[in-house]
Amino acid sequence: MADMQELKRQAAKAALDRVEDGMRLGIGTGSTAEAFIRLLAERVEGGLGIVGVTTSERSEALCRELGVPTATLEAVPQLDVAIDGADELDGRLRLIKGGGGALLREKIVAAASDRMLVIADASKQVETLGDFPLPIEINGFGLIATFLAIQKASRALGLDPDLTLRRVGEEPFITDSGHLILDAAYGRIEDPEALSAALHSVPGVVEHGLFLGLATEAILASADGVSILKA
Repeated sequence: MADMQELKRQAAKAALDRVEDGMRLGIGTGSTAEAFIRLLAERVEGGLGIVGVTTSERSEALCRELGVPTATLEAVPQLDVAIDGADELDGRLRLIKGGGGALLREKIVAAASDRMLVIADASKQVETLGDFPLPIEINGFGLIATFLAIQKASRALGLDPDLTLRRVGEEPFITDSGHLILDAAYGRIEDPEALSAALHSVPGVVEHGLFLGLATEAILASADGVSILKA
């Protein structure tokens, strides 16, 4: 069976074939996105002219290290395509993202792009979202109140998630935007749209990792090759 890192590289390579000279790219975060950045850097060194807007300080640092030109979203507020990974995706290209903690910036960049191209190994495709815990980015003020409100909003939909504050060692994980993350293990999310609306109704929730209606295409790599899933 193909090595997982090689599968990520194959998906990234297929996405790079869609990149044209002069494009404004949203550049994602995570191991598959990093594989894409490394391949993109080789093309840039060979003369490809692009500008990237990264979704995290981690991806920004890698782009700078490898010589991939970047700009802020303020300087380039409209993008041609966002290329990013996913923690889960279903057959309708609904996603769970945020395992790397960059979900807020990833969603802003995806929404600012004409299209969103997902790159992943085929194991990320699922029949029903929810096995991967849903990241929920929250404000640090009122943590317990927000925790309880998320529980209440979820239970109103017949869901009872196990909510865990994400940590790095003993300390809470802090996003690049200065927020906290609750990881919500739902098990199965039968109606992602209803859950999205419920979570957005909670005042302390900044954003959540359900990406709905954003992805237009997915490139999935498996031992059998690369397949394309379209919305």
